[in-house]
Amino acid sequence: MNRVGLNRVVRLVAGYLPGFALVHHTGRRSGRDYTTPVNAFRIGNGYRFALTYGRESDWARNVLAAGECDVTVRGRRIHLVDPRLETDRSARWAPAPVAAVLRRIGAENYLQCRLDLQ
Repeated sequence: MNRVGLNRVVRLVAGYLPGFALVHHTGRRSGRDYTTPVNAFRIGNGYRFALTYGRESDWARNVLAAGECDVTVRGRRIHLVDPRLETDRSARWAPAPVAAVLRRIGAENYLQCRLDLQ
């Protein structure tokens, strides 16, 4: 239901709202281009994405397989590289209200990507 309904609506605004982004990625098997709304936060020299649907979500697996992705954050498209899967049960890296939700739903995994500075 999220893919069909909610994601289509959220996709219209996620690239502009704080705490959200649009991840542009390519399917591992299909080779198709996809755009997925996600929770994203600037951390150090990159971005961290909450894996609210778990580490097996298609978009996360696509980004890991490709080793890169583009994101639209606050209206700007940014290229990211070196994705890696991390675990933090406390979610201390997220703003307090977001961290509380992540802990409540058991979303302990996140995807960390580095800005491509080339």
